[in-house]
Amino acid sequence: MASQQFDFDSAKGYRLSGRIEPPEGAPRGWAILAHCFTCGKDALATTRLARALARTGIGVLRFDFAGLGKSGGDFAGGGFAADVDDLVAAGAAMTQAGMAPGLLLGHSFGGAAALAAAGDMPSVKAVVTIAAPADVAHVLRTVGPEALDRIEAEGAAEVDLAGRPFVLRRSFVDDARQQDLAARIGQLHRPLLILHAPGDMTVGIDNAQRIFVAAKHPKSFVSLDDADHLLTRPADADYAAAVIAAWAGRYLPPQDAAPSPHGEADGVLAVETGRGRYQLAMRSGPHQFLADEPVDVGGLNSGLAPYDFVSAGLAACTTMTMRMYAERKGLPLVRAQTRVTHTKRPDQTPADLFTRTIVLEGPLDEEQRAKLLSIANRCPVDITLTRASEVETLLAGSED
Repeated sequence: MASQQFDFDSAKGYRLSGRIEPPEGAPRGWAILAHCFTCGKDALATTRLARALARTGIGVLRFDFAGLGKSGGDFAGGGFAADVDDLVAAGAAMTQAGMAPGLLLGHSFGGAAALAAAGDMPSVKAVVTIAAPADVAHVLRTVGPEALDRIEAEGAAEVDLAGRPFVLRRSFVDDARQQDLAARIGQLHRPLLILHAPGDMTVGIDNAQRIFVAAKHPKSFVSLDDADHLLTRPADADYAAAVIAAWAGRYLPPQDAAPSPHGEADGVLAVETGRGRYQLAMRSGPHQFLADEPVDVGGLNSGLAPYDFVSAGLAACTTMTMRMYAERKGLPLVRAQTRVTHTKRPDQTPADLFTRTIVLEGPLDEEQRAKLLSIANRCPVDITLTRASEVETLLAGSED
């Protein structure tokens, strides 16, 4: 599913640029991913991690910290404290949009920001760091002693960071030196997963050890083996995402709909989730899935729209009916597929048009294909749609 723009305001009023990676299938929860120092939301590691987590059912917000990418604000003077504030603002914006984050992740310097911000984010139930430093001042090693001397002497200086020029002010340096991250980690009161590669040449493995020692239980450490600091190999990002998804499962809030106050019953149950304007948690027996509307009409596009479900029923029924007929008659049907689209014809009666396109694979002759097409036109859902149906509506009464 394509990512969606998600911009929001910081606590200081500047606009932050973000992208939501919607979860595939029924959402297991929502997360925020903080990028590494100077990287931005579109960095390869950030994008790969977010999309890999989305494939596991965890929707992810990735956004540019102040002064980076397309975000407003001042990178030169904002510093670590500004990043922490931006994460808290991101959590508030997601909560307001019906996607309260239960998981907070941070890569490298973003991991340090996640450790510091989690305590001010009520919905966050668990925290994950990837190649994170154990102290904020570690980032100043990236700046280098000569550049630090210029900043101290002149109040600001242009420095080269990851091959790009940035201006840093003395306030940035002072803020980094004053932070006590170990104290924040000790007061985290959240389950913590630490991911780090032993051969990380940018942020050494000793940082993972220091974070682990400072944290209270429950806490876990997983080695990223021979991955590099930026997780440049797609397989490393996929592995990290799989570990995070498995670990976070017990801490993410349940996404199921609340049970019906009138008890379980046959049929399909649709209950509003409170996420977005139209998202519904759907349940049919043991099966659970989502319904929603597209983004352009105010939904989150996290599930099928109502007419898509009708189209899906017709497509499924058509394909199943042809399979049953082929098996009963011994026809050499290898595989069948049906695509159904729905359109409205405002000047015609009936106005609704379901267009069905069938593909039949296998050594079928023309007569056999004709028979399968004929039976497709008589599948039960087809008959229901083309003949008159009756809908009875009951209002469940409330008990005193």
